[in-house]
Amino acid sequence: MFANYLIGLREGLEASLVVCILIAYLVKTGRRDALKPIWIGIAVAVALALGFGCALEFGSQELTFEAQEALGGSLSIIAVCLVTWMVFWMRRTARHLKADLHGKLDAALQMGTGALVATAFLAVGREGLETSLFVWTSVRASSDGTEGPLIGVLLGIATAVVLGYLFYRGALRINLAKFFTWTGAMLVVVAAGVLAYGFHDLQEADFLPGLTNKAFDISETIPPDSWYGTLLKGVFNFQPDPTVLQVVVWSLYLVPTLAFFLAPSRSGKARPKTPAPVRAP
Repeated sequence: MFANYLIGLREGLEASLVVCILIAYLVKTGRRDALKPIWIGIAVAVALALGFGCALEFGSQELTFEAQEALGGSLSIIAVCLVTWMVFWMRRTARHLKADLHGKLDAALQMGTGALVATAFLAVGREGLETSLFVWTSVRASSDGTEGPLIGVLLGIATAVVLGYLFYRGALRINLAKFFTWTGAMLVVVAAGVLAYGFHDLQEADFLPGLTNKAFDISETIPPDSWYGTLLKGVFNFQPDPTVLQVVVWSLYLVPTLAFFLAPSRSGKARPKTPAPVRAP
């Protein structure tokens, strides 16, 4: 559940920050008349994300087992690619997100209502679609037959909404650079498990060989149905009997990606240990 809570929190907070930056800028510049188009764009983006998630969940149920595994494995790989790009992008732009959104909003205000709707839709919609895809693949990878993974996601999103509101009201000081660095690192670990699970799906769909070629099997030491086995699966998508391909893919993704993500910036200067906290927009 923790991994899915982290996904909901991280992705939900990104969307919440985008929304509160847009709304706060319009309020502070006296353009409350533009709030309605912004909310329309946000509502359409949320509806699209929910519709996409429902299409993935219910559409896949009509497929054969092999087709479900092939779809799940392919989408898991795509989701990991998108999330990896997202965490690196946010690491670079967290400090400049506010200014970037303000610039886009200024341009949209000059163009009219349609541009405002489109600006809000694009700003929130990208986050929504990424969230739907990664949540679906992560819940599918860590599902243990209970509602725990989905509850974790919903709790994470609810927490993000509350934090976003407090951030908007100025009741919360948050160091965005540090927050997105640490949660990004944890998401990379989660993504590694989702990626390995995706390759396992492709093996079960007979798209890739080696399904019976196990790297190790510690099911007797860590039973999948034990509380600690369930905990490891929920947090790290741990599998006690992975295939050799899963272990290779997990290692080749996690080690270099995490090392590059946590490395100092390209300018050669290490990020300050205590960057200035970012106040509400």
